[in-house]
Amino acid sequence: MASAQAQPIETTSAVLSVERLTTSFLVDGVWKPVVRDVSFTVAPAETVAIVGESGSGKSVTSLSIMRLLQADTSRVEGRVMLGGRDLLALPENAMRQVRGNEVAMIFQEPMTSLNPLFTIGDQISEALLCHSDMSRADAKAETIRLLEKVRIPSAASRFGEYPHRFSGGMRQRVMIAMALASRPKLLIADEPTTALDVTIQGQILDLIKMLQDEEGTSVLFITHDMGVVAEIADRTVVMYRGEQVESGATADIFHRGKHPYTRALLSAVPVLGSMQGRQRPLRFPVVNTATGESDIPAEVADTVAATPVLQVKNLTKRFDIHSGLFGRLTSRVHAVENVSFDLHAGETLSLVGESGCGKSTTGRAIMRLIEPQAGSVLVEGREVLGLDRKDLREMRKSVQMIFQDPFASLNPRMTVGAAIAEPYLEHRMGNSKQAKDVVADLLVKVGLSADMAARYPHEFSGGQRQRICIARALALQPKVIVADESVSALDVSIKAQVINLMLDLQQSLNLAFLFISHDMAVVERVSHRVAVMYLGEIVEIGPRAAVFENPQHPYTKKLIAAVPVPDPDRRHEKRMVANDEIKSPMRAVDYQPASTSYREVGPGHLVMADR
Repeated sequence: MASAQAQPIETTSAVLSVERLTTSFLVDGVWKPVVRDVSFTVAPAETVAIVGESGSGKSVTSLSIMRLLQADTSRVEGRVMLGGRDLLALPENAMRQVRGNEVAMIFQEPMTSLNPLFTIGDQISEALLCHSDMSRADAKAETIRLLEKVRIPSAASRFGEYPHRFSGGMRQRVMIAMALASRPKLLIADEPTTALDVTIQGQILDLIKMLQDEEGTSVLFITHDMGVVAEIADRTVVMYRGEQVESGATADIFHRGKHPYTRALLSAVPVLGSMQGRQRPLRFPVVNTATGESDIPAEVADTVAATPVLQVKNLTKRFDIHSGLFGRLTSRVHAVENVSFDLHAGETLSLVGESGCGKSTTGRAIMRLIEPQAGSVLVEGREVLGLDRKDLREMRKSVQMIFQDPFASLNPRMTVGAAIAEPYLEHRMGNSKQAKDVVADLLVKVGLSADMAARYPHEFSGGQRQRICIARALALQPKVIVADESVSALDVSIKAQVINLMLDLQQSLNLAFLFISHDMAVVERVSHRVAVMYLGEIVEIGPRAAVFENPQHPYTKKLIAAVPVPDPDRRHEKRMVANDEIKSPMRAVDYQPASTSYREVGPGHLVMADR
């Protein structure tokens, strides 16, 4: 496949000029090229997006530019010009000065970039002290200002908190604050919004734009999300299997894309509003990346039963906040507050809301992975919250959970066959021979082959690993699966395949899904009903069509309005995401929440009444 080079602007005016970049890794004593002959430029205050799915080479390109690859197992050729200097030729001490001062980088998973042993305030202050001569007191004041700038609620009081106290969206804002601290010429953002909900994603995109407006910063934005590309990029470089297959102005790429892979990427993007007039979920089209053509998705049968399999009533979970020398109780986080809903056999109920709204805490409290303070959880009519350890273990056969990161859910030292069989054997549902047959059957059920049971997790792609986690969850023949952000970090085409698999399994096994997600376009596609959470409370719940086509609560409207539209011609339409203050769920110790009531605006469509 011939690579398509970007049309270069004048390199003398470019902040960054990448020329014929080729990166190879040493594998079994042989250099294997993983990025081949990539060229592009980034002009002052310009945003260039590198887009492609996992394995396309886009992140390796950014790490090559920053010289962050391991020196003895990687080889980078070509030229990377920044301010008249070739970064590939600089000595390491000079390159260290470039990193942070002139070029800053934001990664996909902020938790891996933040030290869990230091407070977030100290970590941002350290970045300021390293790159300036300000005093420690001035650094603290500037850190608080930066935290406020990136819209961390109660910034001054959260200066002394540790990373694990922050949600994913909050941690990414902390990383943005660290990038703002150095006032860089170039910001490299590597999938910074991939696992974030739409409102936080919109705010982070707005923060990056603000940085450009105030500082004239250039941005190299790496993503697989074509909606984000349409929202932010002036020019776009499309990568596929290590090569640059197409590049140009973003509008041209979207409206006149020539390469089949570009067209495949665009056709796999879920578009909000595409479900109008449909009552049931709809499979995603499966796209052929060689031709760019997609199939016509088959209709999904009506699977919803009349009987609820899961009933949640007034579920409440609060976390105590201690501070001071003696660890005095100073406040509480009201993570889940009086949450109630039913889930029927064969139904998908989606819990949606921004980072920190309590949706994942709700899922964990239902499973009793964390203990709620109050409420009731009935599984097939049996109360869960009062169960002893033995009965709770039995209950978990009926309710299983799939998490966001499949690699973290699988033991790297166990074959996937052993991982799938483990719960089956642990619950004594059969012997080893029967377990082997069950594993083979489950692997086929989730679209893999039985002979893959002997492989280890690292031998699979992210999408395949998530299929393995689904197979493991199915081993106990559950009635309910809590899917906590189970597709949020997957590429668009892989995401479509996993969602299609879940819909197929729902039809064949009559599974009920509690689908916890921030991806509103996916939620619209997969749900029978939707519950919107805000600051630990359900503010709106109803049939999917009613919630999306007739949203009533201001927060629901904001969530829907924040979804990026995969059309660069509509990027100037004003979003409702960044003009109001983000409220904190942290409350005083003696705080008592006001009672809640709901009004019915349609059949089964409830919205929280004003208080």
